[in-house]
Amino acid sequence: MKITFVKKILADGSPCRKCGDVQQRLDESGQIDHIDEVLIADERDADSPGMRLAAELGVARAPFFVVEDGGERRVYTVYFKFAKEVLGGGEGKASDAARDILDDNPDLDYV
Repeated sequence: MKITFVKKILADGSPCRKCGDVQQRLDESGQIDHIDEVLIADERDADSPGMRLAAELGVARAPFFVVEDGGERRVYTVYFKFAKEVLGGGEGKASDAARDILDDNPDLDYV
């Protein structure tokens, strides 16, 4: 199994806030050890490795994870779902998971 983590650099050169949050969670939990490759999707460079992969997969949000296993390729845009399904880590507060889902689905709103 190969796991690729794609994080974004914004057009103004600053790192994506959500990408930084996910990176911190990966580092603090030790899950970063399971990541085989980290790619940068630089909004200032459409040819950056992360931007090319995002275009190839039709992914419009970052961060995201690509899991390649036995010829199958799965894309995760929600960290908590990725951690639970791929890394077996169900840790994290429900409110964090809900915030990730809302961030990933702008058509939804808080009730």
